[in-house]
Amino acid sequence: MERVRIFDTTLRDGEQSPGFSMNQEEKLQLARQLARLQVDVIEAGFPIASPGDFEGVRAVAREVRGPVIAALARTHPADVEAAARALEPAERARIHTFIATSPIHMRHKLRKEPDEVVEMAVKAVAQARRYVDDVEFSAEDATRSDWDFLVRVFSAALGAGATTLNVPDTVGYTTPEEYAALIQHLREEIPGCDRAVLSVHTHDDLGLAVANALAAVQAGARQVEGTINGIGERAGNCSLEEVVMALRTRHDRMPYDTGVETTQIYPTSRLLVALTGVEVQPNKAIVGANAFAHEAGIHQDGVLKERSTYEIMTPQSIGLARNRLVLGKHSGRHAVRARLDELGFHLAQEELERVYQRFLEVADRKKVVTDGDLAALAGDEAHPAQEQVQLVHFQVSTGTGVEPMASVRLQRGEEVLRAAASGDGPVDALYRAMDQVLGLGVELAHYQLQATGEGRDALGQVTVRLRRRSPEEARGQQAGNGGTSNGAHLGAGTDLADSEPAGREYVGHGSSTDILEASARAYLQAVNKLLADQASAASTVQAASEAV
Repeated sequence: MERVRIFDTTLRDGEQSPGFSMNQEEKLQLARQLARLQVDVIEAGFPIASPGDFEGVRAVAREVRGPVIAALARTHPADVEAAARALEPAERARIHTFIATSPIHMRHKLRKEPDEVVEMAVKAVAQARRYVDDVEFSAEDATRSDWDFLVRVFSAALGAGATTLNVPDTVGYTTPEEYAALIQHLREEIPGCDRAVLSVHTHDDLGLAVANALAAVQAGARQVEGTINGIGERAGNCSLEEVVMALRTRHDRMPYDTGVETTQIYPTSRLLVALTGVEVQPNKAIVGANAFAHEAGIHQDGVLKERSTYEIMTPQSIGLARNRLVLGKHSGRHAVRARLDELGFHLAQEELERVYQRFLEVADRKKVVTDGDLAALAGDEAHPAQEQVQLVHFQVSTGTGVEPMASVRLQRGEEVLRAAASGDGPVDALYRAMDQVLGLGVELAHYQLQATGEGRDALGQVTVRLRRRSPEEARGQQAGNGGTSNGAHLGAGTDLADSEPAGREYVGHGSSTDILEASARAYLQAVNKLLADQASAASTVQAASEAV
């Protein structure tokens, strides 16, 4: 069978979409799992975008072995240079450079003539080849580009040394038949096209991303780009697990192999959910909660008699085991570690110990700890930001016709800080009280609460995003944050409001059978990430000052 390469862009195209941002440790954790999944390429980020993105790509390049590690770059010399530097530690590196080729993009976004676009593409590919042997060139918005111009720009990129030619459906505009015809046209018209791999990158704006990718494969494309769970800009990217399982299940129509270890699909999906706090819809193909569930009597009867009556693939084929250990308060570390490994969480000993202690707390409150519970706990405790601030105690009083009131005690080193505040609801009161202590100039940009399972004793899993306010907004917030505090707030004496750009967001996750405790844990995790960034920025400034 012919090989179709799988190019995962979860850490780049997926991570840049709202609600899916990850810090460096979280990116590393997911990249290691993608290596276990055995994807061919991991696009680790866009190094020129920010210092954080640069360091994230460099960390993945340094620590992850197996897949090719790719970095994105526009056709600008500085972009290509940044990508090359970030990829220096990689075992196998790829620079992925792109420029828009559709008339609407060239005219309104680039404001360049076609000849200039071709020249920029050639120069960028040639520059990238001076650093690495593996260079991918993408024609952004290819499906709305003139086909003859695509032949011209791809031919020029190939001549400059590109080894992969990517044909993106950037805005999810094309249809399967049209995309297949375009791929066939490029194969026939680009001189020496067989020297490069033709790749496709599809978006789901019309719900056709997977169908378009599969049509392109049948027309000759040999690399598919996409993301786990289909996350990504707007309606998302092509869902890699759907492409892989479609090729595996329908060998009769698509006799291609991917090399993906499919039993790692479900663990990878669950790890992404745990890291981002964004659940997939229950009816999501392959990895949704209902993908292998049967409620209708006729379906249940058929599956009990012969599973293939209503299941075209087995749960085990994606790593969803049916026979599982039941985890409860008498379970030991070995059983917990084994289940975490199956869920995609491969933890160091100290990380396992933190998760295990939280597991025991939860197991004391409920009879059975579910996979969802365990994944939520691992998402909270694995690779946490250094805890500068810890929750000591909180109390919330509320009721019908009563203004909610909250008091908190937080600890920073040896110092214990206390505050109390009222709010529109119990969570609002709790967060206002914490803000009284913290004084960091943040606002709650997003709050999400969901249950990790069924029943009254299910864990509540909270995800928050905190946004940095401008210094003026921060002062106004502190002035208007009604409440009392008997200790200096955490932001006192710091230059935090001026050292980090306003608008930056920090994600935190928290889990507990008590949703207020889960809310407090999530808020503090985000705060500790913000403080870790502050400390890192301060040390960078100090180092630069000493160098001067």
